[in-house]
Amino acid sequence: MVYCFCIPLRGMFEVEILRGVKIMYDVIIVGAGPAGLTAGIYAARGGLKTAILELAMPGGQAASTELIENYPGFPDGVNGYELMNSFHKQALTFGVEFIFEEVQKFNLTDQIKTIQTHNETYEARSLIIAAGSKPRLLGVPGEEVFHGRGVSYCATCDGAFFKGKKVVVVGGGEAAIEEGTYLTKFAEEVIIVHRREGFRASQIVMERAKANPKIRFELHAIIEEILGSEKVEGVRIRDVLNGGIREIPADGVFIYVGTNPNTQFIHGEIETDDQGYILTDNHLQTNIKGVYAAGDIRNTPLRQVATAVGDGALAAVEVEKFLSEA
Repeated sequence: MVYCFCIPLRGMFEVEILRGVKIMYDVIIVGAGPAGLTAGIYAARGGLKTAILELAMPGGQAASTELIENYPGFPDGVNGYELMNSFHKQALTFGVEFIFEEVQKFNLTDQIKTIQTHNETYEARSLIIAAGSKPRLLGVPGEEVFHGRGVSYCATCDGAFFKGKKVVVVGGGEAAIEEGTYLTKFAEEVIIVHRREGFRASQIVMERAKANPKIRFELHAIIEEILGSEKVEGVRIRDVLNGGIREIPADGVFIYVGTNPNTQFIHGEIETDDQGYILTDNHLQTNIKGVYAAGDIRNTPLRQVATAVGDGALAAVEVEKFLSEA
């Protein structure tokens, strides 16, 4: 199912009116995923002049998740798009301004922080970076060639294109198994390829997948190449135990092998770990005073909607404290 998240006219109108006029925000939040939206709600409700900079649709990766079962308050689960749409509406209710532009670079050394986009330079007394993460590439031949022609990283976005067809899902985490199960709504067969016998997905998710007659597993196997001419026609896999190579016919490949942080615009000003995730203290402050990080973009042991929401709330409260003491 493909969703169209329309940018609200209110936000666009406000930005156009203010184009070219210097505005001083109390806080600018980069990213409108669960962490950024929650931070916006808390900050604006606390009386801070708040703007959220977002390149695409509000909601982040959560908005493209068919069913979120572990977010409290929804005993039957909740559609990710619908949940994030509610977050977005709530942020608008409290007066958060949404600016739909791509961040190019920061200047964080001065007391007033500046954020530069293609069109404008925005100023704020504090900054929360909640830009999230993006799917990690598998890095095999054919992946880039067939991206959009059978290779996908979003079952909710593209699953309907594979009605009655055979697809391969790569990965062994929660996302791979949940999205593989979701794909059985459309596909005739879903083959989950995983390099180990053990899985990182929760027991309930695994039990559901193993009980699904449309799912079969290829374990101790890795993808060597994605095959095809004009579109995906199959994959070449290698057995990691005996080195055997064989091909599996398939019409699509869905890749879930982790994420990388969206920190491409930071350019070394903010300290990160060796994987690029932002380092913070217990108050979510980075190495730069007045700059905070929240959600999947920071170095955290768990990346879920619930933890992102907690991060966003804490970051906004810490910003309030910081500004009151400045």
